[in-house]
Amino acid sequence: MNLAELSTVALRCQHFGEAGPPLMILHGLFGAGRNWYSLARKLADECQLHVPDLRGHGESPQVRPIDYPHMAADVLALLDREGLDSVGLLGHSMGGKVAMTLALHAPERVERLIVVDIAPVQYSHNFDHVIAALRALPLERIHSRREAEAWLNQHLDNPLVCQFLLQNLVADDHRYRWRIDLDLIAEALPGIVGFPLDDQVRPFAGPTLFIAGGRSEYLKPQYHQAIRTLFPNARIQTVANAGHWVHIDEPDAFLDVVRCFLRGT
Repeated sequence: MNLAELSTVALRCQHFGEAGPPLMILHGLFGAGRNWYSLARKLADECQLHVPDLRGHGESPQVRPIDYPHMAADVLALLDREGLDSVGLLGHSMGGKVAMTLALHAPERVERLIVVDIAPVQYSHNFDHVIAALRALPLERIHSRREAEAWLNQHLDNPLVCQFLLQNLVADDHRYRWRIDLDLIAEALPGIVGFPLDDQVRPFAGPTLFIAGGRSEYLKPQYHQAIRTLFPNARIQTVANAGHWVHIDEPDAFLDVVRCFLRGT
């Protein structure tokens, strides 16, 4: 698969820092680059940060298909647009799979790779209940974000997840709407929980770090062989008290791990 042959869209991208090596951060499903802005600011004294919204998310185009080859091709096009020969890549969850796809198919563009709480495997996770709850939110009767949060908390069992999802709720002329296209996301979910394996692809030999949340189920030991096969130089490190959103649950510990890896220590 040649990523350069795929159709791409121009990703919205925010920048932090002017010195040091370039690092691009790729967000997860239902997220956007802004989820990582506070962490990017903390790294801006030692890296040039590039934080895009992936296709179908944030302020980037809502287009089909939302799959890993096209998302990786978008990032490759962004590197070209910004004049970046190669970068460090940090990706969380879905963004981690985008980063892995790019590293495997265009390894010369990836200096080092950080994958946060995801593996190159097929998952059985089902997000249909999340899509159903977001679709069912009665936007025409919602007059404040607080009302939307209260309603969503009755239908999903995790208040932090509700707050995260509601970052996609925007107000236009006092009327609320979803920034993301829920139909596009629902259509893409079967592919997003998987991973595109290509028999022709070679393992990525660059320095690689997988960061696991100690309370998360996404980087189980049985997935380590799949990681070692595709990323033979991978190191796997666990942040003990973190769940799937490692950078939110334990931001200081997460930053320490990332900084040590970027510095090669």
